[in-house]
Amino acid sequence: MSKMMFDYTKSILERVSFDPILFCKELEKAIKTLLPYEMELLQEWLLNFIIGKPELRECILLVKV
Repeated sequence: MSKMMFDYTKSILERVSFDPILFCKELEKAIKTLLPYEMELLQEWLLNFIIGKPELRECILLVKV
């Protein structure tokens, strides 16, 4: 079940990445939902995902806090 939630979170974030505000809101939801080890995976995924999307870089601060 946990892997499914992580994959679902990634797919939502990919779909809303066109809007930085919406992306940050969905990321906040994910932070509340995912388990600590999943947060590490999400942080790693985010670092790779936002390489080509400078408008999303502010959102990474939510994960590091």
